[in-house]
Amino acid sequence: MKPSRDISRLIEIMAALRTPKTGCPWDLEQDFASISPYTIEEAYEVADAIERRDWDDLRDELGDLLLQPIYHARMAQEAGLFDFADVVEGITKKMIRRHPHVFGDEKARSAGMAKGAWEKIKAVEKAEKNHQNNNSENAKKARPSLLDDVPSTLPALQTAVKLQKKASRVGFDWNDTNQVIVKLREELGEVEEAMDSGNKKHIEAEIGDLLFVIANLARHLDIEPDHALRTSNRKFRRRFSHIENKLSDAGTAMEDASLEEMEAIWVEAKLLE
Repeated sequence: MKPSRDISRLIEIMAALRTPKTGCPWDLEQDFASISPYTIEEAYEVADAIERRDWDDLRDELGDLLLQPIYHARMAQEAGLFDFADVVEGITKKMIRRHPHVFGDEKARSAGMAKGAWEKIKAVEKAEKNHQNNNSENAKKARPSLLDDVPSTLPALQTAVKLQKKASRVGFDWNDTNQVIVKLREELGEVEEAMDSGNKKHIEAEIGDLLFVIANLARHLDIEPDHALRTSNRKFRRRFSHIENKLSDAGTAMEDASLEEMEAIWVEAKLLE
């Protein structure tokens, strides 16, 4: 089988990998649950390539990410659920429906107006879906919540921000950043109290509350907390690598260096930036 610029070839390759007896033993063992972590990982690798502005790497990572819906759709097709064409048809319908200012007679004079139209149409779709679910035999007895469409499978920081944005739309939010700062200090104090208690479950709960408020502060400041943390992670890698290199050049093993020595080199790395 030869490479191609046609996506149909990728679909053919996945079908071959999943063909019993002649396919790849590893691919044949996979299911939705086992592939799901790779889907999330590939999305993060795309984001990382963008942040590094490595366009060659971005091209490769986008290919890896593209493979994921092909993979999931193939497994769904095998189970008689849907196929890749159904996925494409679904998203094209959604994009046309949610952009009446492009594919219809409505007009949007700004990005804000376009986003507002998108949210209104999305809300109508959600109401219709809830109505269908409530009329089905398997309908849940619990009342629908504004937060129902926030996936619990997202990274925790992203989930926190999405929950906060949803609540904010109905006025459940602080009016200014200073109020969030006050709450942040309050939560930090509760972490310290939990530490004094020595109860690990209590400490974990208070750490969670602190992180939730930090995510809220980032949202109020229009900062993406996950992006900010990834930036700090890269900074830590860079400065720690400087410590490793500096100690190696001096013939000192990391295990033999004192914290004071490493801290001094860390400050040096910070100044070099």
